[in-house]
Amino acid sequence: MVELNAPRNRKCLRCGREEEWDDSVHGWTVAAEAGEPYCIHEWDVNGTHPTIAE
Repeated sequence: MVELNAPRNRKCLRCGREEEWDDSVHGWTVAAEAGEPYCIHEWDVNGTHPTIAE
């Protein structure tokens, strides 16, 4: 069986907003600064993140 390697944290490359995955709410929560409220976030999770756990 294949196990997915989902990212646990992410940071916006535009405004610096940092978020962490929260299993208790099954979603992303703000980890530090909220960043810009009107930013169209561009997350640092991209094609280099290994999505399949080995």
